[in-house]
Amino acid sequence: MVLILGYIPFFNNIMSNLKAIKRNSTSSGSNNKLRSEGLVPAILYGGKDANKNISVEIKDIETLVKSDTFLSRVLELDIDGKKEKVIPRDVAFNVVSEEPIHIDFMRIVAGKKIILEIPVKFINHPDSPGLKRGGVLNIVRRKVELKCPAENIPDEIIVDLTGTDIGTSIKISSVKLEANVFPTITDRDFVIATVASPTVIKEPEKPAEEEAAADGAEGETPAEGAEAAKDGDGAKKDDKSKDGAEKKPDEKKSAEKKPAEKK
Repeated sequence: MVLILGYIPFFNNIMSNLKAIKRNSTSSGSNNKLRSEGLVPAILYGGKDANKNISVEIKDIETLVKSDTFLSRVLELDIDGKKEKVIPRDVAFNVVSEEPIHIDFMRIVAGKKIILEIPVKFINHPDSPGLKRGGVLNIVRRKVELKCPAENIPDEIIVDLTGTDIGTSIKISSVKLEANVFPTITDRDFVIATVASPTVIKEPEKPAEEEAAADGAEGETPAEGAEAAKDGDGAKKDDKSKDGAEKKPDEKKSAEKKPAEKK
């Protein structure tokens, strides 16, 4: 069995361009006003330049924010005509509306290495013999933390399930990564996913006592037995009453025939 694993050959070639606006005030009131106008307050930091307080339009960012690759995606910010390559590092959301309310952007500095969690994507499920036979894809890690050059950041780690059978263990060593891209866990060859046997839940067997009780329940029920006993007692009473009714006339006759005692 040959296990073929892959990676994205192009690293963030499709860049999203965002228009950013400088903001002078960072007070809660001014930030709330920006949000009411459809803008998301943000900050740009990193590199040799000073930090910049900016804002971006929510309509331009809300789709990107909801993607699994947002925090590892290279973006290009246009701030007053000056373009800078950045990467989102953190997003704060409104607990009620779940809309982004603040974003941290970090400048990408060539030659610098950064640590990012890169999502794992599994493809070709129908081509897995193990999954075809009812096996289950047990995903151990949906993201893998990688250390990579700022200018060479993978969007996803692709795992091709073609040829994987039940019992296959997909480890990080099986994944081909680009040059100078390494997992942050280096002390072991950790597992990303496995193709496990199907799980079958068996109904627990009944104890012997319960089976005996169940067999007894299939025969004469207590109600039927009680009814039968009641019928038998009634029959006996009828017989006794009949016998008594027959004996009373005999007693009268013998009394009539008995001669009177002499005085």
